[in-house]
Amino acid sequence: MHENKIETNQSLWYPPGGILIWMIVLVEVLTFCLGIGSLVYDKSKDLAVFTDMQSHLNRSFAFWNTVFLLTSGFCIATAVNYRERNNFKFFTIFLFVSIVFGFAFLFLKFYEFREKWSLGFNLETNQFFSYYWLLTGFHYLHVVVGVIILFIIYVSRKTISFENLEAGAVFWHMCDLIWLILYPALYLIK
Repeated sequence: MHENKIETNQSLWYPPGGILIWMIVLVEVLTFCLGIGSLVYDKSKDLAVFTDMQSHLNRSFAFWNTVFLLTSGFCIATAVNYRERNNFKFFTIFLFVSIVFGFAFLFLKFYEFREKWSLGFNLETNQFFSYYWLLTGFHYLHVVVGVIILFIIYVSRKTISFENLEAGAVFWHMCDLIWLILYPALYLIK
């Protein structure tokens, strides 16, 4: 079956999703990088405490959350590709799967938050857990917004403009990117 491809006029001044979403992404990524840079700096001043506190994090949960977000990101990219080729069946399937994996991330992260809280690791425990709660909490809120955006796209999938679909996908990929910076900084690098 021959599929008609949507014509897009992409340029440096008009990237996928529009320049505004890319400005938002730039500000958000810079904000997280400043927070992570501050974490790295403070960690260098008190390595023993930070390393000890890091051992209380659940690396398995973080690994699976990485898998969930990357799978969701792959699915939204695939959905955009199918929408661009006017294949609504596979667009809808991959969009739905992307949302499911987004919810999987939120569920598992919430479970991890609850686990840390019940063990007494809160925002005031020490400097490491202040960073943990602020950085992962802020990212969690971004993922909540991202899942809402994906859900809105799903509900309006028959009428949404391609530009708005791309903007939603770009926001979702920003959540992936930020997590790919947070994951090693908080969970892996000692």
